[in-house]
Amino acid sequence: MLTIYHNPRCSKSRQTLELIKESSSKEITVIEYLKEPLSQTDIEKLLSLLSCSPVEMMRIKEAEFKEQNLKGADDKTLIAAMVATPKLIERPIVTDGKKAVIGRPPENALALC
Repeated sequence: MLTIYHNPRCSKSRQTLELIKESSSKEITVIEYLKEPLSQTDIEKLLSLLSCSPVEMMRIKEAEFKEQNLKGADDKTLIAAMVATPKLIERPIVTDGKKAVIGRPPENALALC
């Protein structure tokens, strides 16, 4: 089973979802994370599966990143910001439960198909 943390308004997210639908016979669960915000635990699990730091999972060019003065913030602060402002989470993220990838470019998701 694959899970995609998806924003249907994002072209890369839409492309990634279509690619995994075409390339995988696995069941796909779509989570629109802007409608179903992730908890701190969810984000920490994704960070572990991605093997990355919180800032690497963030959209640092979003206005909210600058407005919340997150440049140089510690990991705890960055995770709290993603919980409070889901728009800051990089998209899409695809996971098979053992590993995760950020679908930028969308072909990154093929590693899980």
